[in-house]
Amino acid sequence: MATDLLKTYDEVRAHFDELTQQMMDPKVLADQREIRRIGREHARLEKLLGLMDAYRQARDGLAEAREIIAHSDDAELVALARSEVEALEEAEAQQAEALKHALVPHDPADDKSAILEIRAGTGGEEACLFAAELFRMYLKYAEARGFRTEVLSSNRTELGGIKEVVFLVAGEGAFGDLRFEGGVHRVQRVPATEASGRIHTSAVSVAVLPEAEAVEVAIDPDDLRIDVYRSSGPGGQSVNTTDSAVRITHVPTGIVVQCQDERSQLKNKAKALKVLYAKLLDLKRREQEEQISAARRSMVSTGDRSAKIRTYNFPQGRITDHRIGLTLFNLAGFLEGNLNEMLDALRAADTEQRLKASLAE
Repeated sequence: MATDLLKTYDEVRAHFDELTQQMMDPKVLADQREIRRIGREHARLEKLLGLMDAYRQARDGLAEAREIIAHSDDAELVALARSEVEALEEAEAQQAEALKHALVPHDPADDKSAILEIRAGTGGEEACLFAAELFRMYLKYAEARGFRTEVLSSNRTELGGIKEVVFLVAGEGAFGDLRFEGGVHRVQRVPATEASGRIHTSAVSVAVLPEAEAVEVAIDPDDLRIDVYRSSGPGGQSVNTTDSAVRITHVPTGIVVQCQDERSQLKNKAKALKVLYAKLLDLKRREQEEQISAARRSMVSTGDRSAKIRTYNFPQGRITDHRIGLTLFNLAGFLEGNLNEMLDALRAADTEQRLKASLAE
């Protein structure tokens, strides 16, 4: 690893110096989006260089101690070197482990805001009610993290459930925090409407997309079919008297997005386009991932939205994530947005898998 590290160090140092120069470029300073992107990468590389220096220092110290033990005639010096070897070996191992994890390629999408789609699946009204609970859970988590949220589209039921909701979680790192929430969430409990007390199983699907910049996805206006219609809501609520709801179809891919939450047609169109950009970027990312060998795909981040990823068992008060086999007995707190323990474990498992894949190449 030492030879590879020296080579990597030179490459990282060169890139770090290049970014340092770019941060002083007046053209870059005038572009807030670009200066934020470069700033994030500059800070990441600075941390990586620090880890590399610490590893080199520990490795060189251990090599020096071993050299003294092997060739020195000074008994006192040899004894001192022997006493330091164990601590130096431990330091080298710790620094090497930290450095290996830091060298796992960083996904720039992790720095983005996220767009989440929650849809009720099997289970009828019970699934809709659980979808509403998941929506509230993510809102609570976002609030605790200091992220801003904005509903882009929603379809609620008369009993307070949600058939579908699409919302933005805005803040640096929101996608990186929530990316592993994509998949099927299963709930096991006795519905409030169940008189016999039987436990029902329902399912809700969650999709997590990185928010897209317009410059990342090119959309030809001729490829869009835009329909307007009157919005509607449960029990006749939120029904507009004008055609303000908007449905946009991207003809080449068949992707359809719609929004009816705003009374303004222009606002609904803007929100629908935000979702469309995110879906097209997600499609682009998936096509790129299909070109990557199976060995590099993490068991955590497969992106298969039809896969059951988690079960919420209310009678036993537990949550089980099936991808990493982790079970927590804090269901009430979890639904209040206390997701950190689960999300930390998922990130750690994903990093470990990607590390193994990169070392195998």
